[in-house]
Amino acid sequence: MPAFQPLLDTIDLEDTVLTTDALHTQHAHRAYLRTRGAHYLAVVKKNHPGLYAQVRKLPWAEIPLEHRTRDKAHHRVEIRRLKVAAVRHLDYPGARQAIQVVRWRRELSTGKLTIERVYVITSLDIYDATPAQLAAWIRGHWGIENLLHHVRDRTFREDESKVRTGHLPRTMAGLRNLAVSLFRQNGEANIAAALRHTSRDYHRPLSALGLT
Repeated sequence: MPAFQPLLDTIDLEDTVLTTDALHTQHAHRAYLRTRGAHYLAVVKKNHPGLYAQVRKLPWAEIPLEHRTRDKAHHRVEIRRLKVAAVRHLDYPGARQAIQVVRWRRELSTGKLTIERVYVITSLDIYDATPAQLAAWIRGHWGIENLLHHVRDRTFREDESKVRTGHLPRTMAGLRNLAVSLFRQNGEANIAAALRHTSRDYHRPLSALGLT
């Protein structure tokens, strides 16, 4: 959180679009981006109850569907439906549109169906981007989540770690990122399987690091 502005101070943000998860859906962060000439796509979750309630209670049932995709991969079928509402009343700096994404995911092996609703707000106006562009940016953000943060959460069980004091959490996060990056560079798609394979022989981690 404290590194948000210092990090972005080093980058030219004029006419860029930044996507962030709900952790950075902060008034100060959005106001800063607007003063830098940048637009944002910010996920809204229940950790911001007032804003979440405002967005969730919009008349989504009456708003027409703007974009739809259907994909089949990883033994599942996923349908994404996107609706967009122009807003001016949200208590959030520069918010011009609210977005609802409904993801339908069916596991082909079990037939299990899961439905997830995600809400996003953006400073982009209706003339600044098409629904297809908004969908692509949101999906691109999820791609980052799936390739790194999801792996850290599920495979490394980062949230269950007992390492919580001093600089150790940041050090461990860096080591997890290093492991994930090395496996990705070596063409590994399944990080959990790669970890199991590497752990069976102490020479393998050294080889992956180029030390043997």
